[in-house]
Amino acid sequence: MRKPRDYDAELKALGDKARQLKARRTSQLGELVVATGADALTSEELAGALIAIAATAEPAKREAWRKRGAAFFSGERALEPEQPRPGAGSEPRRPAAEPGGHEPARSEQGTT
Repeated sequence: MRKPRDYDAELKALGDKARQLKARRTSQLGELVVATGADALTSEELAGALIAIAATAEPAKREAWRKRGAAFFSGERALEPEQPRPGAGSEPRRPAAEPGGHEPARSEQGTT
């Protein structure tokens, strides 16, 4: 005759494993916040940004974010944030680096 399964022990082991996975996930999310530099934001700013991202259903935006994230994880040079619309900011921003990591020439930057 077969030995009966100890369902209580199996459920306890599964619960322990789930807690370990949840703790590891939380730790990795914290490491990601630090690695991206988002730890410089206030908790309110970070939460607001994450809420806005989670609520966005626009495929083009989500794909752009996915590409930037993939570049981050592959170790490629960090991409600069989207350029503001003309007149939206008080200071002009440097253009992003050209493919291959070369900076544009000073004359192309439009400095004043």
